[in-house]
Amino acid sequence: MEQDQQENIVFNIEKIYIKDISYEAPSVPMTFVQAQDGAAEIGVQLGLEHGALNAEHGIYEVALTVTATANRESKTIFLVEVKQAGIFRINGIEGETLQRTLQISCAYVLLPFVRETINELVGKGGFPQLLINPINFEALYEQKQVGQANPPSIN
Repeated sequence: MEQDQQENIVFNIEKIYIKDISYEAPSVPMTFVQAQDGAAEIGVQLGLEHGALNAEHGIYEVALTVTATANRESKTIFLVEVKQAGIFRINGIEGETLQRTLQISCAYVLLPFVRETINELVGKGGFPQLLINPINFEALYEQKQVGQANPPSIN
């Protein structure tokens, strides 16, 4: 019986797309020509949204937002925000398992796309590579479930 249930589970990636994107470098070009003391402070913030587009047919949208900011001496060097979204077909699961799938599995699918886009934008802005570290979406989900729902920050 359990094998029959597993055979009826569907998890398909229907579409991956950028939903919103922003890049600002307010200190350019002075950042490039002035002497720099110390490394920039990099901060990364995450946001995750999901909703049913057509629950009857198991169609869901999940959007992962990553905001990266570089500051030096209280001046913003750059700020980049990418909202990467995906449409997923998920059938055969419901309740807590569906929530875990939307908030963990789908987020893992979207992260490499966000990472690549942020790295590309920062590089095209004239700055060194910015690689977003791996994110443990499962741990973030568990923290959220026990009431630690502050927006995650990765430094």
